[in-house]
Amino acid sequence: MNLSFYIARRYLLGKKSQNAINIISGISVLGVATGTMALVIVLSVFNGFDQVVKSLFNSFDPDIKITAVQGKTFLPGGGVTDALLGLPGVLAVSEIMEENVLLLYGDKQHIATIKGVDDSFKEVTGLDSMIYDGEMKLKDQNRPYAVVGQGVAYSLRIGLNFVDPLFVYTIDRKSPLNMAQPEESIRRDFIYPSGIFSIEQDFDSRYIIVPIEFVRKLLSYDREVSSLELKLDGRFPPDRVQEEIRAVMGEAFHVKNRQQQNELFYRVMKSEKWAIFLILTFILIIASFNIIGSLSMLIIDKKQDIVTLRNMGASHRLIERIFLVEGWMISVIGSVTGMLLGTGISWVQQRFGIIRLSGSGNFVIDAYPVKIELADICLIWATVLLIGLIAARYPVKQISRKYLKSLERNGIV
Repeated sequence: MNLSFYIARRYLLGKKSQNAINIISGISVLGVATGTMALVIVLSVFNGFDQVVKSLFNSFDPDIKITAVQGKTFLPGGGVTDALLGLPGVLAVSEIMEENVLLLYGDKQHIATIKGVDDSFKEVTGLDSMIYDGEMKLKDQNRPYAVVGQGVAYSLRIGLNFVDPLFVYTIDRKSPLNMAQPEESIRRDFIYPSGIFSIEQDFDSRYIIVPIEFVRKLLSYDREVSSLELKLDGRFPPDRVQEEIRAVMGEAFHVKNRQQQNELFYRVMKSEKWAIFLILTFILIIASFNIIGSLSMLIIDKKQDIVTLRNMGASHRLIERIFLVEGWMISVIGSVTGMLLGTGISWVQQRFGIIRLSGSGNFVIDAYPVKIELADICLIWATVLLIGLIAARYPVKQISRKYLKSLERNGIV
């Protein structure tokens, strides 16, 4: 067994002449364990919320979205759709037409984005699994129907009674604006709502889904689209499929995956996670100051042992390594204990959902979501060990060296 490790273990576990040293060492272990446990739990909760939000976005956002670099619309001619469907890894392609409109239902008004979709839309997204009320019905015997977001339905007080129509207003893009008679520059149509979806507040208060033919007629378009949305086969590498799609579409089009479609959101989520990590790490650094106090008192308590070791031929380096290993052992014991506790608590929450969200009836989930990631556990452990090593190094270098030099000057060793 390594001599420095053997002596350090005896010092850590053995009885000291001053009971306060045992207490401070215990507090040091407890502080490291508590900080490590907090890091594991908080990062796991962040991972859980990130997973929940991504799953909600995945119900609405496609795997790949193609838009024009210039202009709001484009004409997918030349067999583009067939070329995309012929690529390995592409399962479905849906034509989309979007525009901002004014909705009127009864005496209520609401600004929303009308999204016209074709028959392939159900294959591209999982919106049908997010229906809150009614059904995912856009056509019935050639009659168009609308599926509206829960926020839109709440603002307009929409009921699925098929008695009151939902009126849609937009600016006629082909007619010049007549300020004297502005109503002549407005196009209007009506549609009946068949269902209400609930995904996330931003989507729910913004979108209304209708057949693409309804939007084209309202906006005076023929075959134009504002975007193409694609469903990919999970058995193929998504990055490679995205590059192949980009090669088919050319430089005149943006080809974005889910993360690129919501780049700002994902960046904010990641920034928040690492900001919390840095804050808790700073708290852990403060807690590690106990290691400095514990080692400082231990060095003073074991000064006779240091004299004995020096007389037996132990070098300065060996003596320093003994106390350095002890400080590192405090970090190891505390970090392992904290990781076991943090992982255990996170697993219990993930499995049983003990801690509930207040007002859970208004959320898609009832309890705090948790997802334990191995990469986070490894990062936390490495961070804790590094902090412990730095905390132990200071008293060892500053105190033991000065103490040893003082002994040499006095001729004790």
